[in-house]
Amino acid sequence: MLHYYSRLALRSLRRNPVLTGLMVLTLAVGVAASVSTLTILHVMSGDPIPVKSDRLVVPLLDVAPASTYVPGKREPFTDQTTYKDGVNYLASGQGVRRTVLYDVNGSVEAARGGQPMVDLQGIATTADYFAMFQAPVLRGAPWTADEDRRAATVAVLGRRKAEALFGESDPVGRRVRVWGRDFTVVGVLDDWRQLPRYTHLVNASGGEFSGEEEVFIPFATAIALQLPSNGSTSCSHESGAGFQGLLASECIWLQAWFELAAPADRQSLQTWLDNYAREQQRLGRLERHAPNRLFDVREWLDWMGVVRDDSKLAVWLAFGFLVLCMVNTMGLLLAKFSVRSAEVGVRRALGATRGAIFRQFLVEAGVIGLAGGLLGLALCAGSLWLIRGASRDLAVVAHMDWAMLAATFAIAVGASLVAGLLPTWRATQVTPALQLKSQ
Repeated sequence: MLHYYSRLALRSLRRNPVLTGLMVLTLAVGVAASVSTLTILHVMSGDPIPVKSDRLVVPLLDVAPASTYVPGKREPFTDQTTYKDGVNYLASGQGVRRTVLYDVNGSVEAARGGQPMVDLQGIATTADYFAMFQAPVLRGAPWTADEDRRAATVAVLGRRKAEALFGESDPVGRRVRVWGRDFTVVGVLDDWRQLPRYTHLVNASGGEFSGEEEVFIPFATAIALQLPSNGSTSCSHESGAGFQGLLASECIWLQAWFELAAPADRQSLQTWLDNYAREQQRLGRLERHAPNRLFDVREWLDWMGVVRDDSKLAVWLAFGFLVLCMVNTMGLLLAKFSVRSAEVGVRRALGATRGAIFRQFLVEAGVIGLAGGLLGLALCAGSLWLIRGASRDLAVVAHMDWAMLAATFAIAVGASLVAGLLPTWRATQVTPALQLKSQ
């Protein structure tokens, strides 16, 4: 029967192409507006590492002075970690892996005089980083834990930077001179786009959704070379002079992560963190006695406000516009179905039930939804293309995946069916006798 009703619907829609086109266009515009904004929100709020997002955990301690403490108030110096806490986390043995990281930048010194220097943007981290975050290794391998301990001058390059420096040849084993030292390239990472760049949202040169790391060096090596942070550093206390003063201070400038063997181990880590905080309080630190926090990846993205309120508001406004389009489509369907009262009366007189009439007209509304979905998909693709051209920050997230493709047709058909409920119900209320007398 569905095939039969679909044929009747197509035949009916062809009788009045202007009205049909107006309904399809109205629905398509509403679908395109809602799906475009929903696509951006969908990508921005996605899970960047779903296989282990509940096992990767960020610890946060409040190291600010008690004199400025307001319970429940969030302050800018509570999103990162001090050097002393970061080192203690690495030595704690908690979880299956641990890492700390911070942004660094430098310039590759030319092998021959007169050649331009090449800038590098990257991070200083530990060997565990690559396995924790499933970094895709293209050539070679990351450095080892032993090289971490020895503060070895080794580096892992991103693919694009490796090609810029060495062309098509294999860079593994070759040297680059940065920060006054020769670094041996031990590995190359393939293109790696984290959406968002959740590993270090606070700094992330290039933005939360754009940019990439060009070089990775051992954390201990960066500390030994006294490389300054290329990201934010927040200090709630006075710090000593120079780099050693920074290391001994309560300034926060590192990002710390633990990887747990299972999500259930989170409570054990929380207990350890609370005990660690009490120990530090006995040493005169952590004056506020504020809650010690743990965040998994999704919680961390929420805490850092990656999906902003204006993005959510845009989606609500777009769906509000879709509702208006549905109301207009409902009015057009009422007009279309009302002129078919005689047809309905004849069918009822010949024995068609109200249920059969209802299904026929609802299928017709669904066909309009499918057509609106196709046109809406084209309009949505066009709007996302315009967004990518107009905004560099949104260019990475303004892409439709298979889930949003399916959502486009689901929204279009669902909207048309909802809009068609009242007109379809009204069509079933036709009295056959009155229609036959009027003929």
